[in-house]
Amino acid sequence: MANVVVVGSQWGDEGKGKIVDWLSSRADVVARFQGGHNAGHTLVVDGTTYKLSLLPSGIVRGGKLSVIGNGVVLNPWAFLDEMARIKSQGVKITSDNLKIAENAALILPVHSELDGIRENREDGVKIGTTKRGIGPAYEDKVARRAIRVCDLADPDHLGDRVKNLLHHHNALRKGLGHPPFDADELTQSLLDIAPKILPFMAPVWQVLDDATKAEQKILFEGAQGTMLDIDHGTYPFVTSSNTIAGQAAAGTGMGPRALNYVLGITKAYTTRVGEGPFPTELDDAVGQRLGERGHEFGTVTGRQRRCGWFDAVMVRQAIVTGGITGIALTKLDVLDGLAELNICVGYKLDGKILKRLPAGATNQANVEPIYETMPGWQGSTRGARSWAQLPAEAVKYVRHIEELIGCPVSMVSTSPEREDVILMRDPFKAI
Repeated sequence: MANVVVVGSQWGDEGKGKIVDWLSSRADVVARFQGGHNAGHTLVVDGTTYKLSLLPSGIVRGGKLSVIGNGVVLNPWAFLDEMARIKSQGVKITSDNLKIAENAALILPVHSELDGIRENREDGVKIGTTKRGIGPAYEDKVARRAIRVCDLADPDHLGDRVKNLLHHHNALRKGLGHPPFDADELTQSLLDIAPKILPFMAPVWQVLDDATKAEQKILFEGAQGTMLDIDHGTYPFVTSSNTIAGQAAAGTGMGPRALNYVLGITKAYTTRVGEGPFPTELDDAVGQRLGERGHEFGTVTGRQRRCGWFDAVMVRQAIVTGGITGIALTKLDVLDGLAELNICVGYKLDGKILKRLPAGATNQANVEPIYETMPGWQGSTRGARSWAQLPAEAVKYVRHIEELIGCPVSMVSTSPEREDVILMRDPFKAI
């Protein structure tokens, strides 16, 4: 048996929710390992749509243990709101089937306020965050002043930790022209919410180690995508955590030996939400068509996604930095009916040809895509569950993508429905 890590290989929004749900039916444990409630996964199960931001996708499946790892930053109020909403849809959530790492850092109101202040600067400069406090919470974690889940169980010292946190934040707020945050008020709000959070607290590293010893299959669920990774993405237009598969080990307390198979979720075209470079972006009727047919709106923010052609250079780079073993190609059906399809196979920059996305922000913004053109198909791929049900041109498109990115396609998703999958290789049986 293999443990499987699921990551996005583009800028997020690749359709991880459906694939994770499909895999979670074969797993015993599903563990989130980074990000916060800025992520958004949409699951369609037996006709019911679930929109998850913080809860692991396995929570909607009975008999699974869901885990929020130490690499996640947790907004306790958003967690309770989401849990109440999912419970109202008939999902059972208790301390028996959901565990939160005791050493996970908390997102507080002061973090989300700071995020909003920064994104609304007078000079117009912004990163394009969801304004949910993810970045500031990670900043405090790295600076060793964060409030963690375990601190909620230590009421005698919680006030001192809050004052230490606000020693930094109130100086920053004053410099930005905002009033100070009240330490006593924040401390009391944490004390009030602590009894609702602490029943879920656990030493997640030990929980997962016990699961491994019991030969249970673990699915590690990532959020966002490789090109939003704080180190390997299109910096500074990135998220505030490592989104690649290596973070699954650090973000749950498991060693790298626990990561057996890395599945890169990859959309059959490319999308991006928010600011930042996008070499293959289409500002034309084709881009609009992709957005409309693909329902390209953010699960969390509702923001319209930018759309463009498949970028094989970027995905190939993500496969290397993310250690991706195989890819799940999603939304193939969105390409139905297009006469021609372009695939980016390189970039031009200052008269030179590049086979990688450069690290510098200026160069990333200035690269020009080099395209290969392939014939499209007029038949439908929607709902296909075998190669025989695909038009010949669609099969050629998938096979050519494999060649260009240097990685096998393990599965193809042909609709939002969970079972509409063409499976070539089951990741849980890959070793």
